[in-house]
Amino acid sequence: MEFPKGFMWGAASSAPQMEGASSLGGKSPSVWDHWFQKEPHVFYQRIGPEETTGFYANYKKDISLMKELGFNSYRTSISWTRLMPDGHTLNDEAVEFYRDVFTRMLDQGIRPVVNLFHFDMPYWLYEKGGWDIRESAEAFALYAETAFKCFGDLVEDWVTFNEPIVPVEMGYLNDKHLPGVFNIRRACQAGFHTLLAHVKAVQAFRKNEHRGRIGIVLNLTPSYPRSENVDDVKAAELADALFNKSFLDPVVKGEYPHVLCEFIRNESINVNMYPDDLKLIKDNPVDFLGVNYYQPRRVKAGDEGAEHVLDRSFLHYEWPDRKMNPHRGWEIYEKGIYDIAIQIRDEYGNIPWFIAENGMGVEGEGRFRDEAGSIQDEYRIEFFEEHLKWLHKGIGEGSNCYGFHVWTYIDNWSWLNEYKNRYGLVEFDLDSGERRKKKSADWFRKLAESNRLPGEAACDETSIRH
Repeated sequence: MEFPKGFMWGAASSAPQMEGASSLGGKSPSVWDHWFQKEPHVFYQRIGPEETTGFYANYKKDISLMKELGFNSYRTSISWTRLMPDGHTLNDEAVEFYRDVFTRMLDQGIRPVVNLFHFDMPYWLYEKGGWDIRESAEAFALYAETAFKCFGDLVEDWVTFNEPIVPVEMGYLNDKHLPGVFNIRRACQAGFHTLLAHVKAVQAFRKNEHRGRIGIVLNLTPSYPRSENVDDVKAAELADALFNKSFLDPVVKGEYPHVLCEFIRNESINVNMYPDDLKLIKDNPVDFLGVNYYQPRRVKAGDEGAEHVLDRSFLHYEWPDRKMNPHRGWEIYEKGIYDIAIQIRDEYGNIPWFIAENGMGVEGEGRFRDEAGSIQDEYRIEFFEEHLKWLHKGIGEGSNCYGFHVWTYIDNWSWLNEYKNRYGLVEFDLDSGERRKKKSADWFRKLAESNRLPGEAACDETSIRH
């Protein structure tokens, strides 16, 4: 089961989850720094963004370790508040740091895939209104253009946003991100301003003829209806439109899906926009897609008597035949990755795409340590193998996938959960800062170096050669 020649193997992470040193090097606070300072008790074990995996101090060691794991690529992000602490002034120390990071990656044969926004809104912008205000899109475009100029000679693969629907869903329909409200009108407006920020960055990238290409990373969760009943099917279509196609369609096709537009009209939601905004979206499609896939969305018809509009439209249900990750509580559905591959092939012009995140979180992973001190994470290896088999099938049927990034290289900090659920190929010791390879690290090195699933014969009939 060989993958196409030149297939991209590596991992993804982000500045706020890896760097630490959030008060050092001229960086200003993000919303996470502010929130932790204000309410540290809502963060698991009271671990804040200052104390993450320490990439800011240990990046040379980490990049060398990535090379040992066989990475030929790695996605990270630039911290907006480190590069431009007040939104206008360039931080020379940040420029020096990121230039050295990208240079060392290239020297090790690791292709940098650089994301500009991973949930880390500058606090100064949040105070003004965050994604509620149009000014946020203009500020993001300035930041993006600055990053292109500073690092464009080192970076060819640019990503505007990672999972842009998440801050909308978790901040405006939930309380897991700031501002932590439930307001569908504000959610729609924030989502539109985020999309506007994305297309303005794409426009700036193309206008100034920067080398390379630009895309976006979306968390696609295929929405499967409970049954073929028309109400269940319609519910799944709306869930898909809200949480997948609300960004997928405009960034690839240049227009919003019909189902979403109809929902907004029916709910009398007014989204403020300028006359030329939709043309700007239409004229600036992405060059590629990154897709984060962890689990499917199971949907049934909504409850007409429910208080909240989304509960009236659709509800979650538990598929009786589901396979669960017992260490995290999420459903594991490997075929979902194949369904995404075929959908991109058939409905989105077979645009070049890659798996930008796939991984298995485990709480209390230390209990799987062997006598030698190494975590024996066979469950994670099995998780990756089964997903890769389905991805390989999709590629074999013509889907234009060119890479696979695991989440993640090393255990890293996460939003409110911190280090509760571990995802890394490498264990991070919170007390000592030591990095220790897990069993999956060696498995991944064999996968990346051979370009095929470990343990298979050198030649077989399922090889794919593009």
